[in-house]
Amino acid sequence: MEIKGLDYNTGREKLLMPEYGREIQKMVDYAIELPTKEERLSCAKSIVKMMLTKVPQIRSNAGYEQTLWDHLYLMSDKRLDIDWPFDVSGAEKFHSKPASIPLPQNRIRLRHYGRLVEELLEKLKEMPNGLERDELVRQTANQMKRDLMTWGHGSADDEKVVDDIARLTDGIIQLDLGQFRFDKITAITPDEGKKSRRRK
Repeated sequence: MEIKGLDYNTGREKLLMPEYGREIQKMVDYAIELPTKEERLSCAKSIVKMMLTKVPQIRSNAGYEQTLWDHLYLMSDKRLDIDWPFDVSGAEKFHSKPASIPLPQNRIRLRHYGRLVEELLEKLKEMPNGLERDELVRQTANQMKRDLMTWGHGSADDEKVVDDIARLTDGIIQLDLGQFRFDKITAITPDEGKKSRRRK
């Protein structure tokens, strides 16, 4: 339903930078139409001061003045003809979308261990013998046991972890339970973790 005389935002021109509001946009449009560069620059400086009142938190950012002038350049749709006090050639970065993050394409063989553990096991297959590999084996084995306790319904048999490590590294990493000791790990179910965070 439309009432005659009322001006709805849905019927107005879309704002280029809505965080500054429609009044600032009107000022920018006014500045573009001024006859001389001196008048336009003077008006632009006043607009930047007004923009700062709309987003005062921007002061905490390094180079915030550059950002404000970049925003003014974008709000003018690049039509404000002045001697810009800052280089606004990189202003378009504010409207560029971040690159999409590709989702993993390979299927995780054992979902309860996750992709990170799979990557660690692949790395272990290529590492030479030594203290660095021994430490990574220890951390990976303990992480696998934690994952089993969390996602494997409380079942975290040491022999299962040892067997999985040997199988997933094609037999390259063989743990001897007579010598290897797992860390003391307390089982935490995913639901318990959520409850403990709610109490805080």
